[in-house]
Amino acid sequence: MKSVSIGEIQKNISLITKLTQSIMVVDKRKNKTIAIINPIQENSTIAELAGKYANRGIKADDLDSIKSKVMSDFLREKYGLSD
Repeated sequence: MKSVSIGEIQKNISLITKLTQSIMVVDKRKNKTIAIINPIQENSTIAELAGKYANRGIKADDLDSIKSKVMSDFLREKYGLSD
């Protein structure tokens, strides 16, 4: 972990935008750690949380088609309707 002062961040904001590893922001006057900044993770949290259910979702681009599919499945199950 690298340490960076507030002044260096103010002079060069690209330190934060092009972050590849964690950095520690230090106040050099008081010799005190102010913050720890972590880079943005590229992997999706949703995919990690889905686990074994990740491939069970209905894949469609149109929200209306998804709604109609789910509603027809619900009605078919509740009232015994067929297509």
